[in-house]
Amino acid sequence: MTTTLSINGTPHQIDLPDDVPLLWVLRDAVGLTGTKFGCGVAACGACTVHINGEAVRSCQVALSDVEGDVTTIEGLGTPDDMSILQKAWVKHQVAQCGYCQSGQIMQAAELLAENTNPTDADIDESMNGNLCRCGTYNRIRDAIKSAATEMRGA
Repeated sequence: MTTTLSINGTPHQIDLPDDVPLLWVLRDAVGLTGTKFGCGVAACGACTVHINGEAVRSCQVALSDVEGDVTTIEGLGTPDDMSILQKAWVKHQVAQCGYCQSGQIMQAAELLAENTNPTDADIDESMNGNLCRCGTYNRIRDAIKSAATEMRGA
């Protein structure tokens, strides 16, 4: 059965079984490899994308359960036109190995869409469950605060 998904504002015809996880739809069927496979059980956050602006773990969302617009890391910005958050990530040199970073950024983007003046506690609560094996949590927090400041125009 063919399903039409809006991914990063572009409609895609997907001809896969309904139970295929969104992660594999994005990576294998659509070719958007910025979303990473980490654990497969929604425990690490590497596969985080947005559905209608809400951060979700794409490894645990079946194709048949996707209702609405999907945004991946590729939909936030491009290397030539990065989002404020992506620019903050670069400015604060957040990434080390970089594997978890697309999921980290997607989770942070949801936070900043809801709260452009987050406290450390707000950041910690929102980012809880997005794991970074390199331990760049302080730089992640700094980048989120920097992006929040810029978003507020301060």
